[in-house]
Amino acid sequence: MEYKILAKDGRAKRAQMKTVHGTIQTPVFMNVGTVAAIKGAVSTDDLKTIGTQVELSNTYHLHVRTGDKLIKEFGGLHKFMHWDRPILTDSGGFQVFSLAGLRKIKEEGVYFNSHIDGRKIFMGPEESMQIQSNLGSTIAMAFDECPPSKASREYVQNSVERTTRWLKRCKAEMERLNSLPDTVNREQLLFGINQGAVYEDIRIAHAEEIGALDLDGYAVGGLAVGESHEEMYRILDAVVPHLPENKPTYLMGVGTPANILEAVDRGVDFFDCVYPSRNGRHGHVYTNHGKLNMFNAKYELDPRPIEEGCQCPACRSYSRAYIRHLMKAKEMLGMRLCVLHNLYFYNKMMEEIRDAIDNHCYAEYKERKLSGMAAGEKN
Repeated sequence: MEYKILAKDGRAKRAQMKTVHGTIQTPVFMNVGTVAAIKGAVSTDDLKTIGTQVELSNTYHLHVRTGDKLIKEFGGLHKFMHWDRPILTDSGGFQVFSLAGLRKIKEEGVYFNSHIDGRKIFMGPEESMQIQSNLGSTIAMAFDECPPSKASREYVQNSVERTTRWLKRCKAEMERLNSLPDTVNREQLLFGINQGAVYEDIRIAHAEEIGALDLDGYAVGGLAVGESHEEMYRILDAVVPHLPENKPTYLMGVGTPANILEAVDRGVDFFDCVYPSRNGRHGHVYTNHGKLNMFNAKYELDPRPIEEGCQCPACRSYSRAYIRHLMKAKEMLGMRLCVLHNLYFYNKMMEEIRDAIDNHCYAEYKERKLSGMAAGEKN
């Protein structure tokens, strides 16, 4: 891997990252395909059409449904889903948080009951690395615990210390797996994850400790899980300066366009979130003038595209009236068009962000973009 900063504007950084599956231009939004597909009937050919650089899939979900060993038989996730660009796989660590009622955390790892059929599953650092190695993703995430944002200081401190021990086990296992002759991707990269809930001192100490491990990249996890946006920005202000600047910085599971714009301004260059696809499936679409609800009656006779000038597949060919009709009729095409538009909007915004940093006008761009989106729906 080669990560090179091309430009800076304040704390915002513009970089490129060369990987075995192609070069990533950052800041970048990774389009979320949890089970190797974007929800809303979006194909990998569609992803290329709308400018996707990186697809993100989930280790736990692919392990419990279909199975990583089967995917390895197909030559890994890239061949299985017909995608030749970078893939990042989440480690399953977030499921330690989201499936709280179905798991028990021990030093060796986490014992789950599958949310699919209830069967017992064990996943620790070694198992997570083995599953991700079978998938052959470009970037593998370390296995961690994501503590609740409002957890006690004692709980968070103990959790972070265990996450650090798990990270060292992940690194050792990744090095072992990448040395094996039958490994799908022997150039697989490993990103560590900073945790610490909303405690700045715990976050900073953890960032410095994992930064010393010289990993391929570093993520900030455990945000957008219940704390306010202001708390999120406060933590980013505190912790990002303590992560290695010469490595990619990834803010996990975030977020809204405004969240991304603010985080870029704090030195973050990798993002992912289910918002654009989830909102699209419910008829909520992003524009430069705020979100639109395509179920609204005022669009019944509206011949305009979702957004004038947008070059996404939906806006190039279809009217608001037609898309509203599809959504009201519960036709899958309506969901698909809204999802395509939203992902295109996010990918295009990241392109604009990169251009603004290159031209040293990011502050002006951010202010203009935020004020436009805050204006709300326009007729």
